Amino acid sequence: MKRVITYGTYDILHYGHINLLRRAKELGDYLLVALSSDEFNKGKHKTSLLNYENRKAVVESIRYVDMVIPEENWEQKIEDIKKYNIDIFVMGDDWEGKFDFLKEYCEVIYLPRTPDISTTQIKNDINEKK
Repeated sequence: MKRVITYGTYDILHYGHINLLRRAKELGDYLLVALSSDEFNKGKHKTSLLNYENRKAVVESIRYVDMVIPEENWEQKIEDIKKYNIDIFVMGDDWEGKFDFLKEYCEVIYLPRTPDISTTQIKNDINEKK
């Protein structure tokens, strides 16, 4: 069984997220999503409209996702890969090269982003309409 992991905040879920999760799942048999905790987001100076528990409930309901765990810090990736016997680490290509150090532990794949959609753009559009 090939196990795949990806990380993210998944706030304001949109079709770009769904595309990434679908393509990640196509790479293996089991998809684990590490979801940024509220505390971790604060440390990154990032805000979410939905809290962790709400975002987790939404991500767990996506048919491509087999399991959701909390992402508490940047350093946990190696531990997660070992703990969950991960074969493939997946991120969007906006992170290209940033996680190449994980190639020592598993395959690292950067998937192309879905064009013309991003959470940041959605938030900016909402703010402009206020």
